Amino acid sequence: MYYNILLIGSPGAGKSMLAKRLPSILPDMTFEETIETTKIHSIAGTMPDGTSLIRTRPFRSPHHTVSPAGLSGGGSIPRPGEMSLAHNGVLFLDELPEFSRSAMEVLRQPIEDGKVTISRVNGTISYPCTVMLVAAMNPCPCGYFGHPTKPCTCTSNAVSRYLSRVSGPLLDRLDLHIEVPPVEFDEISSDEKAESSSVIKARVNAARKIQNERFKGTSIACNARITPDILHEICHLSELGRALLKQAFEKLGLSARAYDRILKVSRTIADLDQSEEIEPRHIAEAIQYRSLDRKYWMKEL
Repeated sequence: MYYNILLIGSPGAGKSMLAKRLPSILPDMTFEETIETTKIHSIAGTMPDGTSLIRTRPFRSPHHTVSPAGLSGGGSIPRPGEMSLAHNGVLFLDELPEFSRSAMEVLRQPIEDGKVTISRVNGTISYPCTVMLVAAMNPCPCGYFGHPTKPCTCTSNAVSRYLSRVSGPLLDRLDLHIEVPPVEFDEISSDEKAESSSVIKARVNAARKIQNERFKGTSIACNARITPDILHEICHLSELGRALLKQAFEKLGLSARAYDRILKVSRTIADLDQSEEIEPRHIAEAIQYRSLDRKYWMKEL
């Protein structure tokens, strides 16, 4: 639903696997999304052979050596970059700190605006880039900082330098901070069947249907795109929920952007829960998704 995600955990925990499975649980594409996505890939010359319409959500995973122009688009005749090729789908950045600072910073405004603008001498062109940005990273250079059994071999300065490659403003634009713990033997060897993607997708489609009804007649497509003028009307809080959010805001030192994103995420959690009201438990879960940066980054400040 176009919330941006940071997955952090040790090597082999399953961060990349989780990211690659995301398109299978995202809501079905609308006809308009299909046309938009097809146009972009047609312009870029990346249409799959024998395909007239792109009906599945794109998944783009550029290598960390990609240039800023490779992400945003460019050339003498400006073509869409990876951000636009992932429009209406997932843009996955594995090993986020390995990307150049300039490449990471070029993401900031487009993921806020949902479009990227390329300026050249002969004119300016804008391409849409409404994407779910999914970033994955290790907690340190060796990957085992905070691991329950494997010792970290990095110095505190090395950990600090590694984490500081991800800037605060970019981190603030990632709505969900998820720690991916190592997989235990009992879990990986269990015969118990996990919840299937089709079951999860059914819940997601049901939540998207609620949002389609909520925003009928407007230009807003989902909760993640709620505009500031109607934010508090759509994300109305009870007194208990407001007190909980106030406490988190002051204790965690959240930014105004983080506050807005917590409200939007809590609205979506309530929709997935088929709840008309945003309950304190929905707010608490949304706050939890904004606390991981305090565990790692705040230690290094």
